[in-house]
Order: sequence, then C-alpha cells, then structure tokens
Amino acid sequence: MPEMTTPLVSIIRDRSKIAGLLVIILPVLLVTIDNTILNFALPRITMALDPSAAEQLWMIDAYSLVLAGLLVTMGSVGDRVGYRRLLCIGCTGFAAISVAVTFSQHAWQLIAGRAVLGFFGAMILPATLALIRTAFEDREERRLAVAVWATCLTVGSALGPLLGGVLLQFFSWESVFLVALPFLLPVLMLSPMITESEKQPDLSIDYLSILLSLAAMICLMLSLKHLATRGLDSYMVGYALAGILLGAMFIQRQLRLETPLLDLKLFTSGVFSISIAVNLVSLGLLIGFIFFATQMLQLLLGLAPLAASLILVPGQLLAVVAGLAIVPVAQRLAPHQLIPGCLCLAAAAFAVMALGTASALTVAVAFGLLNVAVAAITSVSNDLVLGAVPAERAGSASSVSETAYEVGVVLGTTLIGGAVTAWYRLSLALPEGAGSEVESGVTTLGGAHALAARLPTEMAAKVLVTVDAAFRQSVTMTSAALAVLVLLFAYIAYRNLRRAAK
Repeated sequence: MPEMTTPLVSIIRDRSKIAGLLVIILPVLLVTIDNTILNFALPRITMALDPSAAEQLWMIDAYSLVLAGLLVTMGSVGDRVGYRRLLCIGCTGFAAISVAVTFSQHAWQLIAGRAVLGFFGAMILPATLALIRTAFEDREERRLAVAVWATCLTVGSALGPLLGGVLLQFFSWESVFLVALPFLLPVLMLSPMITESEKQPDLSIDYLSILLSLAAMICLMLSLKHLATRGLDSYMVGYALAGILLGAMFIQRQLRLETPLLDLKLFTSGVFSISIAVNLVSLGLLIGFIFFATQMLQLLLGLAPLAASLILVPGQLLAVVAGLAIVPVAQRLAPHQLIPGCLCLAAAAFAVMALGTASALTVAVAFGLLNVAVAAITSVSNDLVLGAVPAERAGSASSVSETAYEVGVVLGTTLIGGAVTAWYRLSLALPEGAGSEVESGVTTLGGAHALAARLPTEMAAKVLVTVDAAFRQSVTMTSAALAVLVLLFAYIAYRNLRRAAK
C-alpha cells in the first residue's frame, strides 16, 4: 500500500516548504506583534519622552493607520514587481527603521518612525499571503498554510503584551523595537528558496485614490483624538467634515474607475459586509482593551512589566485554543448563531471590567473572555469573507479583510483609548494647592505618575490618589458603555446574518 502522508508531514519533509512556511509565519507574527507591543511599553515611554495625551494615541495609531491605508495599494505593487521582492524590501526597511526609532529623543520622532514602519509593514502582509500560492501548489498544503497564516494574526496580537513585558523587565523601552531583527533576518536569508510570483508590469495604480483614502482616514482620526483630548470645538468639527468629504470623494472615484483601488462591489454581499464589520469591531475591542489594561496593571496596580504580562498569559493561551476549537463548532452552528454569541462573550468581558474591582484577577478574567471571543470571530469571519465572493475575487476580498483588521486596530485605540482619556479628564479633580505644573502634568496617567516622583511627598500622595481614582472611573464608565454597545452590535449582526442566510 502507498504511504499516506498528511499535509503537515509533507511540508516537514520538504526543506523548501519549511522555509516557505517560516517566511510566511515570521513576518506576519512581527507585524501583528507590533500592533500591541507598544501598548505595554507606553508607560515607560511616557516617563521618558513626556508625550501629551494626543501624542500617546498617535504613537499607537500612526503605525496601524498607514498600514491600513496602504495594504490594498501594496497588493497592487506586488502584482507589478513580484511579491518575493516586495517582501524583501518590506523586511529590510522595517528592520532599518526599527533600529532608527530607538534613537528617538522626542515624541514626534517616535510617531514619525511608527508611521514609516507602517509603510514597510504594508508591504509584508499582502506579500506573505500571495506567496502561499507560490510556495504551496498542493491544495491541502496550501489550505494548512493559510490556516497557519490566519492564526498568526490573532496569536501575534496576543503575544505582543507578553513579549513586551519580558523585554521591559530586563531592558529599556527601546528593546521593543529591536525585537524586529530576530524575526526579519531569517526571512531575508530564506527568501531565495521561494519562487518569485508572476509579475504584471502593465498593471496601473491610481495614486490619487491612495492619497484620498489616507487623507480621509487621517482627518477622521484627528477629529476623534481632538474630541478625546480637547473636547468638541471648531477644529474637531473641521477635521470631521474634511474626513467625510475626502471619504465621499474616494468612494465616488472607486465607483468610476475601471480597475479601482478598492472593489466596492464586494460590499453588495450582505454576508461579506457584516463579516468585515464584525472583524473590524472585534479587533478594535481587543486593541482598545489592551490600551487601558496595560496602564491599569503597571501604573494603577503597580505591577512590574513582567508580572503584568504574565497576568495576560491565560488569555493568550485561550486565544490559540479558541481559534482551533471553533472549526468543528462552526460546522454545527450557523454563522448567525455563532458570531452574535461570540460578541455577547466580548460584551461580558467589558461587563466584568465595569462591575468588578480594579484588580489583576478582574483584568485576567476579562482578557480571557475577550480573547476567546475575538479568536473565534477572526476564524469564522475570515472564512465567511472568502466564501461570500467568487473565487476570482478572493484576492480582493482578502485585502479588504486585512485592511479591516488594521482599521479595527486604529479605531480600537482611537475610540476606546480616546473615551478613556476623555472620561479621565472629566473625572479629574485636583487637590487644593495644586499649581500650574501639576495641572499640566496630569493630563495622562503615566505623566501624572512621573510628575509625582518629583513632587513633595504629601502633595505626591494626594495627586496619585486623585489621578488613580479618575482613571479607575474612566475605565469603569468606558467598559460599561462598551458592554451595551457590543450587545447592540451583536443583535444587528444576528439580524443581518440571518437575513443573508435566508
């Protein structure tokens, strides 16, 4: 009898396929780790560079904003120049900028570096997915490689806080950027073992669409950040109107172009549209949670970075289990039952944060619930996205799904982080006798703790009690609002998926 081999065994026996799998896994892990690792380093960076509340949000968002805005574009560039070449350029640039960012002396330098990292990161994600077809011709092997690729998206985001906690326990904040080197250098060494993808040198790229999409996203993010840090004023309204206008111009242009940058016709499928929305919202919830949970663990509860990261380990392990265990469950339950159920689990996570006391156990339980929900949603929604479109449009659908992932990262930090910042600002009541130095130094929790180290003991104690209470209140109010909103969104998803199924 001929020997039966599974796709995994077949890949392990072939060195070129192992190399191909590593070339796919390592950069995807790095790009997604970079989405969350800076959240854990933010308290240290705040003390070192003294950024404003808005600059803190931009440190997180600059990377994902550029990455989301250029993913579809870089997919078109890869079609022209070849995806292996695009991957090598992206990895080389990412490694070089990661080293350069460690020399930042001011907040704006770090923000600019993060934006450039997003530019090179946008080259990496589409290239890895496209190279799967080149490296794995067998259908079953390719299916396994795609499953590994999708799992890395969730695992990388969950791994960021743990890796950040370990590094910050022994090294300075600059170490979170140098982590790129051990991930990317092996990719550059192994990439020659993968065959280059087919090139389409005559393919055109609409640069005006790129500018319109980026400008629209930046204006909308500026309006949301301004609302969170300065309140409602003419600048915030101006940014919002500019973003809406530019977004409308982008949509109109895509509808007129023969080969649009973003194929809006995909959204005529109800299943596709709601799956993209669910993917975006779930990742936003995870990133937003990490944004305030890391500050709560390190600043409010006073845990060392390593101890704080270990609190999140159970949730990270549950994410891996849930991402694989959901496959047989999805064969028994319809999407209109499964996805709303997972969203209800995410709502429960924020309800725990709203109703529980500010403790490490509360954060661990909430993070575990949220990770199970997001990991399950990511697996199911991506399967729905690809199944909702014809095979010849699967590439465009994947680009839209990846873009939604990164937009979710941006909105999670901007909306949830902005809400926490706004509630913190409204809840803050400084003690009597606090001077102008204290008023300007407590706009963020990290800044307040850094300031307290320089104040007289009695005033420092009063300031810390005040800011800690304000931050605790902001997390409670934001979590309560999110629990209600996610339940509402779960109902909307249920109605739409059920209607699409009929």
